[in-house]
Amino acid sequence: MGDLLLVRHGETEWSLSGQHTSWTDLPLTEHGEEQAKSLAPLLTDRTYALALASPMGRAIRTAELAGLTGIVTDPDLHEWDYGGYEGVTTVDIHRSRPDWDLWTDGVPPGPEGRPGESPQQIGARADRVLTRVDAALAEHDGDVVLVAHAHFLRVLTARRLGLPPAEGRLFQLATATVSRLSTEHGRPVIAEWNRRP
Repeated sequence: MGDLLLVRHGETEWSLSGQHTSWTDLPLTEHGEEQAKSLAPLLTDRTYALALASPMGRAIRTAELAGLTGIVTDPDLHEWDYGGYEGVTTVDIHRSRPDWDLWTDGVPPGPEGRPGESPQQIGARADRVLTRVDAALAEHDGDVVLVAHAHFLRVLTARRLGLPPAEGRLFQLATATVSRLSTEHGRPVIAEWNRRP
């Protein structure tokens, strides 16, 4: 059985500034493009049973620059819907809500069509992705690679390890990194985390 590789997209202006970015489709910065290209040696010598990316441009571009081919977009890989906190930093949120915690409180609704998500809602999306991952790993040789976003991939990691969605808070994830989830004695484990070339 293959491994599950998690790729966080390269740097954007908002990942650099710490602004919450879900539906705002920012491009990679020049540095983010170079980061994405640097991932190729970690990704291109593998056989993939399935290669999925978030539909956001920053994820798709990271996959392309990292040399991944045959990528299929999956809307369930979209970043946490930050609702009313889209484009806002945690520092700014804490000015009016000093005890706010994304992992336990979720976010307030945003404009129409941007209701925000609770940890449980994003956990349900992660579980759907993991069902698709497990089917691909069972039916085909090779690994599965997911190219997506920090908070989503952190929740997905928690769910893969059998933890509640909010425990994604335990897994800091840097831009343009590859992390590998594997198994040991039949149990899911973190084999590598935040790897860069």
